[in-house]
Amino acid sequence: MSLIGYARVSTEEQDLAPQLDALRAAGCTELFEEHASGASRARPQLQAALARIRRGDTLVVARLDRLARSLAHLLQVVEDLRARGAHFRSLADPIDTAGPSGVLVLQMLGAVAEFERSLIQERTKAGLRAAKARGRVGGNPGLRAGEPEALRKLAAARRAGRLAGLLPGLDEWLPLVRRLRPALPWPEVVEQVNAALPKGRRPFTTARLVRSLRLLAAEGLADEALLAATPRGQSRRGGLARTRAVEVAAALVSSRPGMTLAAVGTELVRLRHHPPQGGAVWAPSSVKALLGRARAQGLLSTPTTPATSPAVEPPPAPATRDGPVRAA
Repeated sequence: MSLIGYARVSTEEQDLAPQLDALRAAGCTELFEEHASGASRARPQLQAALARIRRGDTLVVARLDRLARSLAHLLQVVEDLRARGAHFRSLADPIDTAGPSGVLVLQMLGAVAEFERSLIQERTKAGLRAAKARGRVGGNPGLRAGEPEALRKLAAARRAGRLAGLLPGLDEWLPLVRRLRPALPWPEVVEQVNAALPKGRRPFTTARLVRSLRLLAAEGLADEALLAATPRGQSRRGGLARTRAVEVAAALVSSRPGMTLAAVGTELVRLRHHPPQGGAVWAPSSVKALLGRARAQGLLSTPTTPATSPAVEPPPAPATRDGPVRAA
């Protein structure tokens, strides 16, 4: 459980030293420094700090305004951290979400933010009604005219929004992509990534996963090598190996319905069907994906998924000279 410090000033002429000294004194083991406007949410060092944080870690700032200029942005960052099991602390303010008092202050700020949003919405609606009554057209004049600067700002805002949406769940799928790419083609990577996602998470399509990685690579949060082309012939070999693994997994579960995901994975390795990423052990999520494909192909009739950890492991099936029996 580490303390991760983030320090920011708006211009190169301003001095970061006071903030860095305070963060070091608070026990921060890693520091991220940035020269950028607080009004911008697309700050590379802030995104890098958020991506670095793991469960139990704490993001520390010297003052609240070093992290965010708006209450909405502050609450978004803090809620994302809390959803990942991490914490937030401001040294100059009474906010430390690791304790009950900090959570109380955060809840009060949330209520104020909700009230502020309601007021803004009412003022916006009233302003639009008044403008419409006077014959004025709403929207950004620069966008309507196709001005390059207005289009650039809109693209940057959309980019920042997509990046902010990716960061909270990054640890759930990016490490797996790093193991699989570029050795495996995108359809196989997408299948394994979706199988590993927690229940309720939006699954990836190939196009969305590629766009996400391009954005992360542009921000320095992922290696561009992940986007390289799969070596020639790897896709076909990988597809044949996966087809055989699907058939063998289906045969194992059909012959021994009590097998667990871990037991199926152990048998696959014993029968020389290794994980596609080249590891020594099949992950339960990967075995579950194989069985899902088997059901889709009609190789399994039961919808039951083996348990992850049984009380008693079933005995291993005897090996034959010709390998495992193919599923009917």
